[in-house]
Amino acid sequence: MHISARIEYALRALCTLAARAGEPLTAEELAEAQGLPVRFLRAILNDLRRVGIVTSQRGNEGGYKLARPATEITIGEVFRRLEGPLAEVRGMRPESASYEADAVHLQKVWVAVRACLRSVLDEVTLEQVVSGKLPNQIVRLVTSPGAWEPH
Repeated sequence: MHISARIEYALRALCTLAARAGEPLTAEELAEAQGLPVRFLRAILNDLRRVGIVTSQRGNEGGYKLARPATEITIGEVFRRLEGPLAEVRGMRPESASYEADAVHLQKVWVAVRACLRSVLDEVTLEQVVSGKLPNQIVRLVTSPGAWEPH
């Protein structure tokens, strides 16, 4: 799975908004808090506003805020709204892929990959990331032998 700079920057900015609980922050403040390029972040924030994850307000008291509580926004939702499906096979959803002969069961592997991604990304909210109180299944995964080793 490739996690783009766009997704990573969006999530970093959203975590900052979640930590500030309703306080509007400008793109500049968010960029500074996370060490992000402000021009790129502005474009991401506009996309997040367009898909209903943040709201914006103009003026002296203006800035960006989460559109819903951080407890209701999952990492998976942000990923899908900005980038599309979690798992694709040559631009198709895994259930649409079909294989012949010796590769006939490969589709099941792709569906399982998507299910694994969902079991992580759809179960973790912005609030959990900010608080560090991640679901038990996530804690088990990151503490499993070899989890932190590159392959």
